[in-house]
This record gives sequence, structure tokens and C-alpha cells, in this order.
Amino acid sequence: MSGIDFATIDWRGRPIRIECQWITPERSADTPLIVFLHEGLGSVAMWKDFPAQVCEAAGARGLVFSRPGYGRSTPRAEDEIWDVDFMHRQAHEVLPALFAALKLGDEKPWLFGHSDGGSISLLYAARFPGKVAGLVVLAPHLFVEDKTVANIEIARTAYRTTDLPAKLGRYHDSADSAFWGWNRIWLHPPFRDWNIEAELATIRCPVLAVQGIDDEYGTLAQIRDIAPRVGGTCELLEIPECGHSPHRDQPDRVIVATASFITNNRRQTP
Repeated sequence: MSGIDFATIDWRGRPIRIECQWITPERSADTPLIVFLHEGLGSVAMWKDFPAQVCEAAGARGLVFSRPGYGRSTPRAEDEIWDVDFMHRQAHEVLPALFAALKLGDEKPWLFGHSDGGSISLLYAARFPGKVAGLVVLAPHLFVEDKTVANIEIARTAYRTTDLPAKLGRYHDSADSAFWGWNRIWLHPPFRDWNIEAELATIRCPVLAVQGIDDEYGTLAQIRDIAPRVGGTCELLEIPECGHSPHRDQPDRVIVATASFITNNRRQTP
């Protein structure tokens, strides 16, 4: 695993520094590249060594990065309020700009996204179907459910009344940037109508959708609704004794499934 590096993109009218970390970049260019997209409060550091374990099992290279507003990337400006399309903008604007800044060229990465990162992965593959080798999405959101909102409201109370800001401060240059960017939009009343189901039809790459049976932020309908909608193949993995973060609750299951999925689908690719 390499050290932390930074790329600069132009976004929302200003230069944005993106925190990046490469995993086994010395591997040959014909090995798969897995790009890891974190959840709503995640960052490079919060993945810990999980991406390295996935890349080792899959014989892959990896790229882990913190989205704008998270980790060591440029925090949100004080007057910057994310709107209902915030995940679309990450998928349609930030990811292409980052890949261009990193000079990925014609390389087709595998996207591994958790929660909001899973939704962003689906949106990227839907907008750019020819630029993705495959998707592994953990607990993605396709639409907004009551239990999701209820638990995000609980998180808001915890941020205001506990040491959660200090805990998040270990992983983000600005805990307020990370937390309120995510929390405010999810609790914004118009966001209740957010839905990306219809957009999945243009996805052509293979998809592995994973969710914990005990997910506190969404029901299994979130992943069960993917298979009948995407244009490519879709495998579902529903994991017992597992909450919203399968890579933390059941890492071995996720690593084995991911490595097998990538290996099998590479073999089937002409």
C-alpha cells in the first residue's frame, strides 16, 4: 500500500484537493483496478486495511479516495449546501474529473461502493456504461425509506449531544463538513422523493449487490430491486448477523465474494 497522495480537480467553481491512496500500484496494468467509494461519513482512513485485503484476494490494484468534504480532501465551504442531486453530481462530475486527473485513460475500473458510495457507483455505471468493468455495491440506496431517515435523525442527536464530533475528527480534517453535508441533505424534506431505480436500466456491467439482513439503514428491497432493473447480470448476497456495514461486520464473507465475483467475470469477458 502506498502513502497518501492528493489530486486536484476543478469542481463547483473552485479547485478541490482529493485525498487518494493507491494499493499495490506496482502490479501490472492488466490486473483489475478496484476503486473504493466510501459511505456518507467515510474517508480513506476509515476503510482501514479492508481495501488492501480485497486487492490481495483478487490479485488487483486499488484506489481509495475521500470525496470532497471528507477525510483530508478539501472541506465544504461554509456556505456550501448539498442539494437533492448530490450523489448524481459525485457520479457525473467528481468521479470523471478525478479519473482524468489521475490519467486513468481508457482503463475500466471495478467500483466497490458502500452505502452512499454504492449509490454513486450505480449512478456512474448508468451514465458511463462503457467505462466500468463491474460493480460491487454494499448496502446501496436506491430510494429513501422511513428507517433510513429515522436512524439519520438519531445520528443528528448523537452528533449534538455526544463525543461523536471528536471521534469523526480522527478521520476528517473537518468533522462538521463531513457530518452536516451528509446529515442535512438526507433529512431535507424534498430528499424523501429521491429515487434512482429508473436509471439502473442503462447499466451493462456485472453487479454484485451485498446487504446485511440486519441493516439498520435500509431493507433488503434496496438490493432486491437491482437485479430486475439492470441491463447486465446481477448477483445478490444477503448476509445474516450483519448490519449496514458488511465489510466491517462480515469482512471475510465480503472479501471472498468480491474476489470470486471479479475473477469469474474477468474470465467471462471476451
